[in-house]
Amino acid sequence: MNTKTAIITGASSGLGLECARALLRSDPSWHLVLPVRDVGRGGDAVSQLGEPQRCTVMPMDLASLTSVRAFTENVREADLSPLHAIVCNAGIQVVSDTEWTEDGVEMTFGVNHLGHFALIHGLQDQLARPARILVVSSGTHDPKKHTGMPNPGYTSAADLAHPRLEQSVHDGRRRYTTSKLCNLLFTYELDRRRNQGVTVNAFDPGLMPGSGLARDYPPVQRLAWRYLLPALRVLPGVRSTRNSGRYLAALVNDARFGGVSGEYFDGLRPIRSSADSYDREKALDLWETSERLLSHATK
Repeated sequence: MNTKTAIITGASSGLGLECARALLRSDPSWHLVLPVRDVGRGGDAVSQLGEPQRCTVMPMDLASLTSVRAFTENVREADLSPLHAIVCNAGIQVVSDTEWTEDGVEMTFGVNHLGHFALIHGLQDQLARPARILVVSSGTHDPKKHTGMPNPGYTSAADLAHPRLEQSVHDGRRRYTTSKLCNLLFTYELDRRRNQGVTVNAFDPGLMPGSGLARDYPPVQRLAWRYLLPALRVLPGVRSTRNSGRYLAALVNDARFGGVSGEYFDGLRPIRSSADSYDREKALDLWETSERLLSHATK
């Protein structure tokens, strides 16, 4: 019998789908809500999961704050079991050009951070206790990791939301790594502000060749990401989406993580994140700017 609900963004494929699969298999009490841009793809994901009675597909586009607000209202009005978990997993990497959300915010920042900020903001009062919030970040946020990606470039959240139009060859990937730094800044600030009974943690899934993050790469790089890099899974830090999905589901469900909050997990191991991720001034700037962006979007 379903007695608790989890919301997983980006669950129509990749890491989110594997997290959903593992969560359904690990505990029969979970009902999953899959917020998706394309309800057809959401239906396909439910078919793959094989548990249609335990899944609800709802429309939501993280690139539209109006859509996120509509989703949170739908959750409030739906006949669901109490909400005990939110997994902020969906993410994009736009490298070919500068794209913008419906609200005029740079797309990578808008989807990877601001849309999830709005989601949590809209559902915090719906969380039953105990509850867990998981935010998927990435080791690419940390310059010391030498991932081959450009180092994050956090100046201010206002600059990230509305960057200059000049586009260099590295801008798209740098916006991605900076958005992953924002995920950590948001996680730690949310942990500082959290209510009793709610835990907040971040997760590094590792390098997952074959995931959808390379969809905007040039053709040769897309082919390498899909067909050649999977051979590197024997190396440390390189994982399949299925294994990372199991780890993420464990952070949502396993009793051993029930009282843990404010941590950054590499798989199931808590580690230190980058020095910048603990910068309270940056975290406050990100939080306050995000609140202003949400406020402007409602006017």
